[in-house]
Amino acid sequence: MERLNQISSVSEFILLGLSSRPEDQKPLFVLFLTMYLVTITGNLLIILAIRSDPQLQTPMYFFLSFLSFTDICLTTTIVPKVMVNFLSEKKTISYAGCLTQMYFVYALSNSASCLLAPMAFDRYVAICDPFHYIIIMSHHRCVLLVAFSCSLAHLHSLLHTLLLNLLTFCDSNVIHHFFCDINPLMKLYCSSTFVNEIVIMTEGSVVLVTPFLCITFSYMRILITVLKIPSAAGKRKAFSTCTSHLTVVTHFYGSIFYEYLHPLSSYSVRDRVVAIAYTVLTSTLNPFIYSLRNKDMKRGLGMLVGRRKS
Repeated sequence: MERLNQISSVSEFILLGLSSRPEDQKPLFVLFLTMYLVTITGNLLIILAIRSDPQLQTPMYFFLSFLSFTDICLTTTIVPKVMVNFLSEKKTISYAGCLTQMYFVYALSNSASCLLAPMAFDRYVAICDPFHYIIIMSHHRCVLLVAFSCSLAHLHSLLHTLLLNLLTFCDSNVIHHFFCDINPLMKLYCSSTFVNEIVIMTEGSVVLVTPFLCITFSYMRILITVLKIPSAAGKRKAFSTCTSHLTVVTHFYGSIFYEYLHPLSSYSVRDRVVAIAYTVLTSTLNPFIYSLRNKDMKRGLGMLVGRRKS
């Protein structure tokens, strides 16, 4: 980090947040605090329910527990600092702290993106090849899929962090965002960001789009298989096992594609609102999406709560 300070005259950044009006700060603080508490509580309950219920010891819930853990870490990387800034006149973050936050936001959000792919593959095997499900989705293979997903995401984040270190800042240190994100950060550099933008649009797109293509392929095969089921009840039962995952995929990728697959020059205030969707709101909603329409998870949560009360 000493090298970073030598390259740049900037020692800290000012995060403008979501609103500059003083009367908005406390309501926004309450809103983010509520979402943070709901996120932590909901995802912890999901993890505890999966670990305590033997009937939830399946590959799908194994992936879900890691997704919940990732959501907790991602939200914790962003929200506490945002809440402090809401109540503080000095809305600053150190140079090292900013790059560290950006690294973990990228690593954790891409981990979540990559984890959604093996979850889709799990549904594909369960519906399209149920007789070989236990063999294909072995515990060893599931561990490897999680390890690969997280490793790829962290390497991706490390690459972009290192590329930023090669650039030099102008005098401005004002970030038009509520956390350290790569697009608003790149607007503060004096040196050319051509290489960084090319890497974002190529390597970044590959890392982001590849899991989405795997999910799309899995659900295309699922759709073909389900349409061959003769009874309407059988089709509904098969589709019901996918609805929660599909809802999360739609919400997550819809917001993140809008955020990162458009030119840096078009970055605007609207992007800050969209960023809330894939960093904070998705993590808050996931426990509800995976539990409200899932009988096994409802039973697991009911057993967990009942055990705590007794």
